[in-house]
Amino acid sequence: MYATQADFIGRSLVESPSRIDAYIRAHTFDRPTLVLDTEAVADRFHALRAGLGRAAIHYAVKANPTREILERLIGLGCHFDAASRGEVELCLGLGAAPHAISFGNTVKRASDIAFAHQAGLTLFAADAEEEIDKIAAHAPGAEVYIRVIVTASEADWPLSRKFGCAPDKVQPLLARARAAGLRPVGLSFHVGSQTRAARMWAATLDEVAGIWHAARAAGFDLDLLNIGGGFPAFYGEEVDPSARYAADVMAMVRARFGDVPRVMAEPGRGLVAEAGAIAAEVMLVSRKSDSDTHRWVYLDIGKFSGLAETMDEAIRYQFATARDHEVMGPCILAGPSCDSADVLYEKRPVHLPMGLMAGDRVVIRNCGAYTSSYSSVCFNGFPPLDVVVI
Repeated sequence: MYATQADFIGRSLVESPSRIDAYIRAHTFDRPTLVLDTEAVADRFHALRAGLGRAAIHYAVKANPTREILERLIGLGCHFDAASRGEVELCLGLGAAPHAISFGNTVKRASDIAFAHQAGLTLFAADAEEEIDKIAAHAPGAEVYIRVIVTASEADWPLSRKFGCAPDKVQPLLARARAAGLRPVGLSFHVGSQTRAARMWAATLDEVAGIWHAARAAGFDLDLLNIGGGFPAFYGEEVDPSARYAADVMAMVRARFGDVPRVMAEPGRGLVAEAGAIAAEVMLVSRKSDSDTHRWVYLDIGKFSGLAETMDEAIRYQFATARDHEVMGPCILAGPSCDSADVLYEKRPVHLPMGLMAGDRVVIRNCGAYTSSYSSVCFNGFPPLDVVVI
């Protein structure tokens, strides 16, 4: 079995026993490299499936679209949440069944809706009148679920405003879909990325349950509830084991919604984050003045080459070096590009060994999600994040 979250606390690069760290120790890299372990992905899938019970797991492909990960999940019977035609084509090309893919982005090109419909996809998300009309025109008879904006979120990274509609628009959109010949089957929401404890779902579920029951009372025969993502990974603050976390969430869903015929969950981070680590290198350690209280540590990877989620410092990656037995001290961590926004952690400095110097390796843990998929193409001439699968 792959190491648990607790195994990462206080572990140095030298003493780490994980398959990923063993691989990194045994190899050299001339560029930042994400090392992924598909066994870890499979372990996490089994844990989430045990907790979610009859809920269908639709992996959020955007978290990490690496071919080997998708192939492993297809073999395990996983379903998929696609955000684009490219992701739909990728999943289909690797053998996923059309009925196992939902087109979950609420902003879709009309031609991509038509492509997905012709390919056999039957389930689409919407949150606006025009999107309903596009689906009706290009995927006639399709199932549609309405994404709802939620205001109660305790997530480290709340996801609101851009996607979803206000509660008072839900029933008009359901009615519009029905009138257009579509099958309005349910609702979806997102509790917010990195919701660290299952109890943090309570207020969001209360909010959505009120909308759900009102729609059913108004005559809409909803039978699908998409609870979205939010399943956490370890970034320094304790999170519950995946199976228990998922089981607690499902218990709260049953208590509020009753026996919903179909429940979907869309884990991304919670499935793949802890299955990857990045081998990086220190490029420079400096102080801006002799009286500066904090060092600046520059890595060969930054916001534009895979670490975009350090934006606002919401996601706190964990770091390990071969010097972790030495005296530690705070530092400001930055990327290599000539862009002043490429600072990773400054508001809350990172503690790294005082002896750290250019050329030292730094392993960035739990980076399997939203790193390779965010990596840009050669910004400032720095290479995009390389990926190795073990």
